[in-house]
Amino acid sequence: MPKLIFPFLLLCLLVTSLAAQKNVLERIIRQEQATFGDWAAKPEQFEIQVLYTQIDRDENGVPTFTTHRWGADPNRYFYPASTVKMPAAFLAMEKLNELGIAGLDAHAAMHNYAGRSPQTAALADTSSATGLASVAHYARKIFLVSDNDAFNRLYEFLGQRYFNERLRAKGLTDTRIIHRLSVSGFDTLGNRYTNPVAFYGDEGLLYQQGERYSRWYDDLGLSQQLRGKGYINSEDETVLEPFDFSYKNYVSTQDLHDIVKAFIFPNAVAPNERFNISTADREWLLRAMLQYPQESDFPRYGEGDNYVKFWLYGDQDEETTQIPEHIRILNKVGWAYGFLTDAAYIVDLEAGVEFILVGTIHTNANQIYNDGEYEYKSQALPFFGELGRAIYEHELKRKRRYPADLTPLKNLLETETQD
Repeated sequence: MPKLIFPFLLLCLLVTSLAAQKNVLERIIRQEQATFGDWAAKPEQFEIQVLYTQIDRDENGVPTFTTHRWGADPNRYFYPASTVKMPAAFLAMEKLNELGIAGLDAHAAMHNYAGRSPQTAALADTSSATGLASVAHYARKIFLVSDNDAFNRLYEFLGQRYFNERLRAKGLTDTRIIHRLSVSGFDTLGNRYTNPVAFYGDEGLLYQQGERYSRWYDDLGLSQQLRGKGYINSEDETVLEPFDFSYKNYVSTQDLHDIVKAFIFPNAVAPNERFNISTADREWLLRAMLQYPQESDFPRYGEGDNYVKFWLYGDQDEETTQIPEHIRILNKVGWAYGFLTDAAYIVDLEAGVEFILVGTIHTNANQIYNDGEYEYKSQALPFFGELGRAIYEHELKRKRRYPADLTPLKNLLETETQD
């Protein structure tokens, strides 16, 4: 071996070791691995991606961010499921704001009409205080219980091309959102057509847009879009060939992280990366994200504290789990096809702790899609619970020169929600 190679190899090992020491996320996983489930020893098998961002404030409350990654790769496909509802809620508010029509806001009565089959109309929402549908009420349902119809109605208002072009303009380039969720009859072409939509105020019609056809498709150069060895088709038949995700939605873990950061900390990102919404709309959305389902009067839900809250509590019993009032998880989860994902800003209102945590895991041992046999409870939810709690405990112990002042979030929780 040439004399220069051995010192070079030692240097590479030293650099790698120092990098690992600086990656707090890797260190936490390594230190706690003996108490973690299979996911910690076999992250590649479960296709795990995690981004953990520490937040530190200066004496004026201005935040700085330090992000640690584990397996995160924007070029590796995973199905984002309901996480796509988060940018839909933000962009629907933004679109209304930028229309600039007097009297048109997020609480205006929203009517989705049926333009063609298999589109359906939505002219009311009995779960709201007024009995009317609105962008504001759909957004609440999205964050409280991940309502599928609420997303579909906002998707129809946005339109496929507008939805994606607005995200691309914000620098979210590893994303494509091209179909409705959990509704039968819509193929690739059908999802390009979006329903006629109108908004009404006390004096009548405020705004209307007709049925629209818009096309957006970008394969993003992703790997692993053909997955597994088989799937169950719409005729309930087993097809023994890989399942094709090429025309399915996608949002990378980095883009999910950046969406959370841009919404929670708009002043910490460039102006073009922010969501252009009013202060009142932002507070409405924050309140919906802060609340647990049973804290809502409109809509009224009976789900437990940890419903759609994977980090920290996803592996806990749904009927008995009580999350302390001072812990709040402002997030959006997704689960489908064996993929579970959670993008969250997590706070402890008493301890002044705050951090961003985004992760995804894939469980499908038999490699058959659409058969309903995924290891959510045995493998996926323990990943979110175990890692989430470990990071939270680390955050509690982590020294901060200036604890976060989370009073604005506390005040929002104490404000009554009105439709």
